[in-house]
Amino acid sequence: MSLRFDFAVVVLASMKIALAQFNPTIGDFEGNSKRILEMAREAKSHGADLAVFSELCLCGYPPQDLVERPVFVEHNQKALAKLAKAIAMPAVVGFVGDAMDATGKPVANSAALIANGKILFEQRKMLLPTYDVFDESRYFQPAHTQHIFEFDKEQLGITICEDAWNDKAFWPTQLYDRDPVSEIAKKGSSILLNISSSPYTVDKRSVRHDMLRTIAREHRLPVVYVNQVGGNDSLLFDGSSVAFMPDGRLAARAKSFEEDLIYFDTVTGLGDIRPAVEDEIDAAYRALVLGTRDYVRKCGFHKVVIGLSGGVDSALVAAIAVEALGRESVTGVAMPGPYSSDGSIRDAKQLAENLGIQFEMIPITETFESYKKDLSQTFRGLPVDATEENLQARIRGNLLMALSNKFGSMVLSTGNKSEMAVGYCTLYGDMAGGLAVISDVPKTMVYKLSKFVNRERELIPIATIEKPPSAELRPNQRDQDTLPDYDTLDRILKAYVEDVRSPEEIADHFGYPLQLVQSVALKVDQNEYKRKQAPPGLKLSSKAFSVGRRFPLAQKFIV
Repeated sequence: MSLRFDFAVVVLASMKIALAQFNPTIGDFEGNSKRILEMAREAKSHGADLAVFSELCLCGYPPQDLVERPVFVEHNQKALAKLAKAIAMPAVVGFVGDAMDATGKPVANSAALIANGKILFEQRKMLLPTYDVFDESRYFQPAHTQHIFEFDKEQLGITICEDAWNDKAFWPTQLYDRDPVSEIAKKGSSILLNISSSPYTVDKRSVRHDMLRTIAREHRLPVVYVNQVGGNDSLLFDGSSVAFMPDGRLAARAKSFEEDLIYFDTVTGLGDIRPAVEDEIDAAYRALVLGTRDYVRKCGFHKVVIGLSGGVDSALVAAIAVEALGRESVTGVAMPGPYSSDGSIRDAKQLAENLGIQFEMIPITETFESYKKDLSQTFRGLPVDATEENLQARIRGNLLMALSNKFGSMVLSTGNKSEMAVGYCTLYGDMAGGLAVISDVPKTMVYKLSKFVNRERELIPIATIEKPPSAELRPNQRDQDTLPDYDTLDRILKAYVEDVRSPEEIADHFGYPLQLVQSVALKVDQNEYKRKQAPPGLKLSSKAFSVGRRFPLAQKFIV
């Protein structure tokens, strides 16, 4: 089926497409529409014939259960009609459309081509992912077929995100029995458009580009891919929109982790190519900065407060916060206790000075002694153990939350993925906060990111990076008193959590003692209840604890 619309413009030998990559806020129909109109005006001023925006950009992705509210869908569709009347040029826009089916979900993940005050064409998403962070079949009805649309002498084939992720020439195993890209190419499409909200994970950008290049070569068609950018809750979207020519040549590439507007000519293959962020540590750092900025600001906060222990985790979080929000918006608080070393206090002060942030010192020793006194009768005759250690962490958590309440600052918690995995963290203590910035960053990566922060000058004190990691909750405590060294621990955790390998497979692959691997796996499983109560974290890996990983708490399956 081919639909035709004769748009009243001068016929060109080629089409100039604007790839409009922007940062929507979920539910902000007015703000998102305003940004779409601004980018369309700019695209028109640069001679573009068509502007292409990202998946569900009108309402922001992922809207989740908001889609189940009829008033949300109604606002979304009214916003699209209003946008069509106001937009300066033809554009492809993602929105929540009607499913048009007698049974099933009432709405569809849709793309609309709008121009001249009208919605000229709609294409609904066919493949609805349900793995990892995705749950689209919960909300949307899938399309049954693909259509092409004749526009400006081109046959537009519009697909939406996952629709492009089932190409048999690229993936050894298909998740679906349909391939929307192949189907639309066979119907005579002359350009393949894919509007997307594809979350960032480490190394995903290269996979995505290789897949899109394969599609262009396989079907001998130009491929235009426009991805959302920005942070929405735990998910980080890198943008990195691209266009490929039929021979697989890269013709256009947008910035990663920033809004961008680039152009691509479908015939000449000329387009804007922004410099790529090649290094994955650089990319991960930019993703964390973007996610922190967007989460704090989209939640209505302007300031953050961070507990500074003198350790590398809190130092990295503080550095990320300063780059995301500005030094004037960040307060660091040192809360030394009876076992805090002079070096840690000195490092915390030096970090605050290097970053130029406000610094507060609130000693907790007297409060800790008061707690122990209040509990002495109840605890009489019992040995000192982790209970007293956790009291210190919880005192600090209470103080940070008090500062949050008084000054309207969001608390950023500082636990890394390695600690969260094995429960080396305290509920209602160091886990307290509004955002867990590095909860998907393994400890070994924390060190790499910290060295990256210092690439131009020393912001994180070298002593902080080089000293043995310690929670300093008892005399001479070291993390490795109770945990394997972090190189070993992180290899086991990646294999167990992200790659879903059994302890036997891990032990055999790395040559580790099976008992060691089993003990780590058991800690991961036993501490699921803690992670369920943690603040949301920013997702960097293929399997983060904060989102996309679902395990029961009350269960008896032991690996």
